[in-house]
Amino acid sequence: MADNSDNNIFNQQPLAADYNDDSIVHLEDMEHIRLRPGMYIGKLGDGSAHDDGIYVLIKEVIDNSIDEFTSGFGKKIDVRINFAERRVSIRDYGRGIPLGKLVEAVSKLNTGAKYDSKVFQKSVGLNGVGTKAVNALSSSFRVQSFRDGKTRWAEFADGKLTCDSGIVADGSTDSGTLVEFVPDSKLFGNYHFISEYVERRIWNYCYLNHGLTMYYNDRRYYSKNGLLDLLGNNLQSDPLYPIIHIKDGDFEAAFTHVQGQSNDYYYSFVNGQHTTEGGTHQSAFREAYARVVKDFIKKDYPPEVIRGGLVCALCVRIQEPVFEAQTKTKLGSTHLEPNKVDGTNDSPLLKTYILDILKRHLDNYLHIHADTAEALLAKINANEKERKEIAGIKKVAREAGKKASLNNRKLRDCHVHYNTNHARRLESTIFITEGDSASGSITKSRDVDTQAVFSLRGKPKNTYSISKVDVYKNEELNLLHNALDIDDDMDNLRYNNVVIATDADVDGMHIRLLLLTFFLRFYPELIQTGHVYILQTPLFRVRNKQKTTYCYTDDERIAAIKATPGAEITRFKGLGEISPDEFKNFIGKDMRLDPVLLHKDFDTQGVLSFYMGENTLERREFIMQNLRIEDDESIVVA
Repeated sequence: MADNSDNNIFNQQPLAADYNDDSIVHLEDMEHIRLRPGMYIGKLGDGSAHDDGIYVLIKEVIDNSIDEFTSGFGKKIDVRINFAERRVSIRDYGRGIPLGKLVEAVSKLNTGAKYDSKVFQKSVGLNGVGTKAVNALSSSFRVQSFRDGKTRWAEFADGKLTCDSGIVADGSTDSGTLVEFVPDSKLFGNYHFISEYVERRIWNYCYLNHGLTMYYNDRRYYSKNGLLDLLGNNLQSDPLYPIIHIKDGDFEAAFTHVQGQSNDYYYSFVNGQHTTEGGTHQSAFREAYARVVKDFIKKDYPPEVIRGGLVCALCVRIQEPVFEAQTKTKLGSTHLEPNKVDGTNDSPLLKTYILDILKRHLDNYLHIHADTAEALLAKINANEKERKEIAGIKKVAREAGKKASLNNRKLRDCHVHYNTNHARRLESTIFITEGDSASGSITKSRDVDTQAVFSLRGKPKNTYSISKVDVYKNEELNLLHNALDIDDDMDNLRYNNVVIATDADVDGMHIRLLLLTFFLRFYPELIQTGHVYILQTPLFRVRNKQKTTYCYTDDERIAAIKATPGAEITRFKGLGEISPDEFKNFIGKDMRLDPVLLHKDFDTQGVLSFYMGENTLERREFIMQNLRIEDDESIVVA
């Protein structure tokens, strides 16, 4: 037998670098944050997503101001963003950072006052990281504290101290802290702030902190009724009964049922922190709510039937909360207070605490308000009827879906999914494309680790007036929600980014609308939680032998033509016309995504009814009055 030792796989591995004393290095605090930003703020991003790093930086600074407010100091916070300079300014009127430790407080990890729960009770930030991360990840960072008629400021660049004023006299009578920063473009790329994301965070702070007034670019924000206002301002459908509002100690919740929604949806918070991925407090509420209502209606319905269509705003305040990551999006604490030094804990369990509150308040409310109890029972009965109807075809539909998925290969899956603990879970993306040519280009150019592709045959079914049962009967829609795995619970969502990638023509726009109708009708929480995007691809390519420019708008095209002598102009009428070699440039780190946002005053039902309902004549008249005809010849350059 021939000796194949030279071809042995082990002999083909590259030699590792020497591992010796010189391999062990020490990084300063700021250096480590800049080298491993994901450990501190999650993903970087360019501002297109609500959880991108630039918004986390804003949050970390405001959290400190909120902690001052909850401790009884400062009722006003002023937030400003200069969009041209990309500069953020946050001023609070609390006690101000102690002047002697100002520099250390914003530049030395594991330095702060929140390790002592006596100073900051039930604080948001506890780890001494927040402002240090903001400092390290900013090209320009300035902090100034006003305290006892004196002030001190310090300036940093890339986390390195460049100026320290020392303690000087100040004529201001307003104590507090001012922080200004510009996120570093070397880390975040060509980022941009989306004002709606910032505004949403500011509203949440006001909803959760009664008596707090916030200003955002001189506009005033204030909430009188807390979570009741939050839910009332964010409902996309009319409530089936008046919102139930419960406040008891460190617990607050507002909730109701809405028509046309199958799953339950939550705006959940811990100590004012928006826990977008839920956690132990949300699980405790879900379990307690189902149990209390089940005992009230005296019917042995499954919990998902009782909760189906429930929309809830929920907040708890606990001492020294334990989150599953520095970004604090999921609570891990099981008790109201932390463990003792010996590991024991005799404080109440979260699940017991919330169950006791709901037993007292919700049960009494339903006995007193007969109309609400009747509407609630009607919704639950309707959920049970739908469950039974679906049960008969659900198993068959799922099996058919699996079979069709294998045979048709509609889903080209990726390796990393959102519902895992993988380090790259936030990058997980599914592109929903139209036709084989477009899906082929994306499939060949994608990152197989984090990017999946789902190919539509053409225009999906208009789901405006169909039932959930009809969704299961429709092969393509059944395959789509199976791919996302959101049928039973949003916690199972397999992709953080659901990207609609269609041609920039009339048919492509129609497909976008059909898909958005499907999500808004059956899975609105997918949009509400900021997971849905529209992929922007270039409309034109302007090039000569020396230079190639991709243009997304007419203005960009005109500018590129002027800057490119002897240019050849190509109009991309479909995604399939873009080669895989080119497409990889548009779905990589510079990918342009437009988030699908729902504003608090957005009339979902009215919009869907107008565009997707049976008002054909009214819609036709609107189209004719607003029709814009583009002349392709006008874009041709000889």
